[in-house]
Amino acid sequence: MIPTSEIAYALVSVLLGLLVGYLVKNIIKIGLTILAIIIILIAIGAISPHTVISGIETVTSYTPQIEKYVSQILTYLPYNSLLFIIGFVIGLWKG
Repeated sequence: MIPTSEIAYALVSVLLGLLVGYLVKNIIKIGLTILAIIIILIAIGAISPHTVISGIETVTSYTPQIEKYVSQILTYLPYNSLLFIIGFVIGLWKG
């Protein structure tokens, strides 16, 4: 008989994978939408490419802080678990 703690761990791993997969898919969607808006604004002349580049440079100044925060979060995720990976793929696909 399988102990209940292993069943709970399996369910939590799959659930976390589903949620992270769903989150990643939506972040990609938002990023592509923002990129499309920027391209359209450049094409109609509402903003210049220089403005976009300076904005990107400003955002990338926060990259080390974001990387540190994300690496701390990754320690909590069971990303080496097969069940997490299965849940992640399902979250990406169905999310």
